[in-house]
Amino acid sequence: MTFGELLNMFPESSGVLVKSGMHCIGCPMAMAESLENGALAHGINPDDLIRKLNTELNEKMNQKKNEK
Repeated sequence: MTFGELLNMFPESSGVLVKSGMHCIGCPMAMAESLENGALAHGINPDDLIRKLNTELNEKMNQKKNEK
């Protein structure tokens, strides 16, 4: 998955990316880059990044369910 695809599907994921050190997510090149390649280019373990994204997105989905 690319950063662009992730952010289109889950805009709220931007906070996790920035906290993880991915400050260039608005860059046009980053939008077409895979999460794995971007993480590796920034010295971030891709598996750790995916875990953080999944945890954050699952928490937000659960919050939305509980609000209904």
